[in-house]
Amino acid sequence: MSGPHGTPEEPAEAALERLIACIDASLAELEHARARADLLLAERRAGRSWLDLVTEESGPLVVESVSTVLASLATAGHAFRREEAAALQREQVSINRIAALFGVTRQRISALLRENGAVPRP
Repeated sequence: MSGPHGTPEEPAEAALERLIACIDASLAELEHARARADLLLAERRAGRSWLDLVTEESGPLVVESVSTVLASLATAGHAFRREEAAALQREQVSINRIAALFGVTRQRISALLRENGAVPRP
């Protein structure tokens, strides 16, 4: 992929694009899960047993959909945080400053940078 003016896209931008796509997919999945949850609630309030509801619900179950969305967002969010920390470091931002910006410890930022293959510097 290319960034503005045909320059190669930086990893943080690519990670942000993947996060945006994940958010969009998550919204669609959550809207679907919400509609299914509304139907389950209506059926439960009409007197159906939980066993009947769960047994007859076609997969994935509402709770499975929510868990999948959370896992996908966590993965994409982590990848973006890692790439964003590396991008900030390339801009000569200190680990302490990055940690303050992200609301985490400097040790966490050092670990993110090591994951990314960067050499953490103070």
